[in-house]
Amino acid sequence: MRNVGLIRDARFLEHVPSGYHPEHPRRLETIHQTLDANPGLCQYTTIPAREATPEEIRRVHTSAYHRLVESTRGCSGRRLDPDTYVSSESYRAAKLAAGGLLALVDAVHAGQVHNGFALVRPPGHHAEHDHGMGFCIYNNVAIAARYARDQGLAEKILIVDWDLHHGNGTQHTFEGDETVLYFSTHQYPFYPGTGAAEEVGTGKAKGRTVNVPLPGGQGDPDYLQVFREILVPVARGFHPGLILVSAGFDIYRADPLGSMRVTENGFAHLTRLLLSLADEHCGGRLVLTLEGGYDVEGQARSVQAVLETLAGQEPPPMPQADPSQTVSAILRRVQEIQRPYWVF
Repeated sequence: MRNVGLIRDARFLEHVPSGYHPEHPRRLETIHQTLDANPGLCQYTTIPAREATPEEIRRVHTSAYHRLVESTRGCSGRRLDPDTYVSSESYRAAKLAAGGLLALVDAVHAGQVHNGFALVRPPGHHAEHDHGMGFCIYNNVAIAARYARDQGLAEKILIVDWDLHHGNGTQHTFEGDETVLYFSTHQYPFYPGTGAAEEVGTGKAKGRTVNVPLPGGQGDPDYLQVFREILVPVARGFHPGLILVSAGFDIYRADPLGSMRVTENGFAHLTRLLLSLADEHCGGRLVLTLEGGYDVEGQARSVQAVLETLAGQEPPPMPQADPSQTVSAILRRVQEIQRPYWVF
């Protein structure tokens, strides 16, 4: 069995909307309750979260934007954009979300744990260098990738984003960076409007951005086919030293904001595939961070399935099903666009 590192901190619950909002503390509370109700779930070590420093945040975000977020400290009822709220403790929660992921990356690199999952909020992958959006304040996974590279923890980093929504902020941060490969599956066209298959990166980093836009309605076999036919060969050509995952559970079959059909067992099989890639290329160094997911009970069960898989439990067999012809056509199109760049 593998020892799983876990970022879990009650201070993430202090990021609180003033009215109804889909990104609310119950998302995390329900995950905590599920873990507490299943103490034998798996062997995991809680890694203390820390606040990201201004210098670490500014690896991705502008000084002006950092000052703007800092100015919201102690304030309630403010918004960074129509979708992205801040409350009195949001600034601290955002620093802890980014810094907690950094602490987990350090723990995995040091061998303190084999792999890990940062159960953090607010989420991050929509946050751009100079503004927050889409419920996201700081881009946690982008900050972690820059940190790992700048600290010499990995020369090349693979970011896998299975959230329902395209991670525009993450893509824009690294689309010209040869050292980071960004791979995203997402519903398209959908918020935020980015993530077409033709978006492949810029300059010498062409091919380091791999988008697989999906129309909606895709389930476990579809996602596994995408990962096997696109992610696996691209990752093997890139040979990363660390794999980071923007783990959004809004592709769950009952999520109110999306129309995908991924089950708890589907998330387990995606995780198992990523574990195999991590074992093959980077000594098992695989770190996930929580992004979206708005069916709180389904998200909690899915997180449990992911944690069990990270710990080394084999997921139940996947029922045999033919992926949709629509997905097969999309894969052929993505391969046609991307294949010229697959020799890294």
